[in-house]
Amino acid sequence: MTAQSEIDSFEIADKLHSAAIHLLRRLRREDESTGLNAPRLSALSVIVFGGPLSLSDLAAAEQVRPPTMTRIVNALEQQGLVIKQRDANDGRSIRLSATGAGKQLLIEGRKRRVDALAGQITNLDQTEQRILREATRILSNLLAAI
Repeated sequence: MTAQSEIDSFEIADKLHSAAIHLLRRLRREDESTGLNAPRLSALSVIVFGGPLSLSDLAAAEQVRPPTMTRIVNALEQQGLVIKQRDANDGRSIRLSATGAGKQLLIEGRKRRVDALAGQITNLDQTEQRILREATRILSNLLAAI
């Protein structure tokens, strides 16, 4: 790799990183109507799309300590969004699953975020939309390789 291509790669990575953060911050505004804070929504998402799973697996996925995750899960359980069940193979272990209400809340939230983003994409001209479609394909391939 040449020195110039390393600089270009760094610049692309830097701009992509910044754009991703700004995109997520703007779309997070759509989450306010759920009544859940970001850590609870994130944990619920992992449970919905990755569950059922243990508390320690959830804590690892969310990169928090188990006591922190216990507080988050307890709040989600009190809100009727998550249930705890004994593991069929190990009665000492608890598995976390989303309730129907938890799944519905997450699906509706995702739809609001996607609708908000789609509304902005429709403001782009056809060429920009094609470029963005290709960029998302490339980004998906890049992330699959990581």
